[in-house]
Amino acid sequence: MKTKNYLFILIILLLGACSNKGDQPDAWGTFEATEITVSAMANGKLLQFNLEEGALLDSGQMVGFVDTTDLYLKKLQAMGQRNATASRKSDLQAQIAVQEQNKDNVLIDKKRVENLLKAGAATQKQMDDITAALNMVDRQIAAIQTQFSGLEDQIGSITQQIAQLEEAIRNAYIINPVSGTVVAKFAERDEVAAFGKPLYKIADLTEMTLRVYISGSQLPQVIIGQEVSVMFDKNENENTTTSGIISWVSPTAEFTPKTIQTKEERVNLVYAVKVRVKNDGSMKIGMPGEIKLIIP
Repeated sequence: MKTKNYLFILIILLLGACSNKGDQPDAWGTFEATEITVSAMANGKLLQFNLEEGALLDSGQMVGFVDTTDLYLKKLQAMGQRNATASRKSDLQAQIAVQEQNKDNVLIDKKRVENLLKAGAATQKQMDDITAALNMVDRQIAAIQTQFSGLEDQIGSITQQIAQLEEAIRNAYIINPVSGTVVAKFAERDEVAAFGKPLYKIADLTEMTLRVYISGSQLPQVIIGQEVSVMFDKNENENTTTSGIISWVSPTAEFTPKTIQTKEERVNLVYAVKVRVKNDGSMKIGMPGEIKLIIP
C-alpha cells in the first residue's frame, strides 16, 4: 500500500515538473522606452522651470525660460541702428531728388545753348561748359546712389542681426518636444544654464518596448508583426500577462548580454528582439519581463 502511495506522489511530481517546464518563457529581457533628453538652447539664468519628475507633459508645452535681458537689449540696440541708417537713407533720397532737378535745369539750358549755337548766337565754349555741368550732375547722382546702395546693404545686415536675436530669444523658451512623462530632471530654477546643458529627460510610457534575446533555433518562429504573450511580475508569486507585438528582430547575432546569470548562457549567440507593449502604468523602465511565443 505504501509503495502505491509513493508511486502516486512520484507521478504527481513528474507531471508538475513537466507542466512547469511547459510554462517556461521563451525569452527574457527588460522593458525600455524611447527617452528624449531636452537641453538648453540659450545661455543664462533659469528664471522659470516648472516641472517635476513623473509629470505628464504635452507636446509644445512651455516648461520654463532662460533670462533674455541681454538679448533683448541687443535687439533694441540693433533696431536703433537700423532706424538711424534708414534716416540716412531718407536724406540721400532727398539729395538725389535735388540733383535730379538740377539735371533737368541743366538739360533745359543745354537745349537753349544748342539752339543759339545753331543760330550763331552762342560759342562752342558755352556748349562745352553746359556739357561739363551736365556730366558733373550725373557723377554726383551716381555717387549718392552708391551711398544709397551701401545703406541698403547695412539695413539688410542689421535686419538679419535682429532676426538672429529674435530667434535666440525664442530659443530661450523651453518648449517640450513630445508628449510623455518626465523620467529625470537635471536642473533647478535659478541655476545658470549653458547651451546644450541637459535639463530633463522625457519618455512616452504609454507604450513600452520589451527587449529580449532569442536563440538561433527560435529565430524561425519569430516574425515581425507577430503577437506574443508578455509576462512581468505582479507580486512575489504571480505574473501579469498581456499581449505584445514583435516590432524588430536584429539581423545579426551577438553574445548573450552579461545580465544573463549563468556563464553557459552568456557564451551563446542570440538575436535581440523588440516587443511593443501597451502600458497601463504597471510597466516601468528597467523592469524584467518575459515572452512566450504564440505558435499559430
